[in-house]
Amino acid sequence: MFVFYLHEHAERFGSRSLEYRTHTMQTAPTNASAPGDVGATRTLYRPVGPKELKLISESGFRAFPPRLSDQPIFYPVLNEEYARQIARDWNVPASGSGFVTRFEVDAQFLSAYPVQVVGGAVHEELWIPAEDLPELNRHIAGQIEIIAEYHKTEVKP
Repeated sequence: MFVFYLHEHAERFGSRSLEYRTHTMQTAPTNASAPGDVGATRTLYRPVGPKELKLISESGFRAFPPRLSDQPIFYPVLNEEYARQIARDWNVPASGSGFVTRFEVDAQFLSAYPVQVVGGAVHEELWIPAEDLPELNRHIAGQIEIIAEYHKTEVKP
């Protein structure tokens, strides 16, 4: 149902303005892993555009799609505020819509990737080489959730 909503509204919002509309969305609740599957987890966020969201949906909200050849790094961010900033300020102008995803990953797996601060204190992310993304996907506990969306809206004079 969500993919239909995205397809219906992506064209309507198009690239007509820079005013944003946001609201929180809910998807199926994150499923707990079976006992022993994953130890402690860490919550990560990833801002995505409509094309990446469609591919996430096609995975059953269980995996992120492979990176493109010109994208050597997968960079989840460590806090919701930063993810919302990217979705709103980068994804919306670039593609008409931006979505914030939240997911849990096995903390022990993530310990191999140091936190990168790329601006202010809130701009924290992990730099995961594209070739490690399939392994990261195997360490996601539960489902990838959509927690917010942003769209361009028409500004009326």
